[in-house]
Amino acid sequence: MSHIQIQNLNKHYVDQRRLPRSEEDIRSERTIQVLDDINLEFQDGEMVCILGPSGCGKSTMLRMIAGFEHPSSGQVLINNEVVTKPRADSIFVFQHSGLLPWMTVWENVELGLRHLTDLEKKNKTIREYIEMVDLGRFGNHFPHQLSGGMLRRAELARALAVNPDTLIMDEPFSGLDFLTHMKVREEVVNMHEFIKKTTLVVTHDIDDALIMGDRVIVMSGRPSHVKLEHKLDFGRPRDLGSNPELRALRDEIFFMLGVSYAI
Repeated sequence: MSHIQIQNLNKHYVDQRRLPRSEEDIRSERTIQVLDDINLEFQDGEMVCILGPSGCGKSTMLRMIAGFEHPSSGQVLINNEVVTKPRADSIFVFQHSGLLPWMTVWENVELGLRHLTDLEKKNKTIREYIEMVDLGRFGNHFPHQLSGGMLRRAELARALAVNPDTLIMDEPFSGLDFLTHMKVREEVVNMHEFIKKTTLVVTHDIDDALIMGDRVIVMSGRPSHVKLEHKLDFGRPRDLGSNPELRALRDEIFFMLGVSYAI
């Protein structure tokens, strides 16, 4: 299980773009604040979608939850333990393909299972997750032989095969065409319904967040704080067109993100 708490989280970076013009500039180390006192909690087994304008620190927050970055102040706790480094029970699916190009789909999925000494059990697990994402006929293919949607599904198979407590996804549908986007999104929702892992998804797509999430969080521009936290008490599958409550929430989120009306 994976219960995540974010407590008084702040993050700033030294402004590298500004050339120091005096000794005072050098001493003061002028900084850019990205996250401003973020407090959030993610329950075991829920899928939370995080929205916000570009550059507001959504991905930075995910990297701190995953242990790839450290906060300037505040802390992230998973199951009451402070996160100080990457954890074996948390898997990060990056925005761009992370498959190793010299390995087949099968070999990529096998990466996280190298500790298994029972060859029969390992092969069964690899086959199960490759088939779960409908790539059963492509296990011997290399990444350059796969379409964008198939690459995404292969990454999901690799992430899920290690049976993580937490699945962290940064713009998982980035670069996909419309129909592939819809299909992979459906795969993610179905897999979450089946495996019930704590899943955090950063996205720019409001419709994705409302269709996928158990809860949606909207962050402000930089320095970022939480503008909205809303539980989505709607069954699945969800149809934005026929649900007036979801449509109203969609319009509200568009307005909060600076668009006067939803298209």
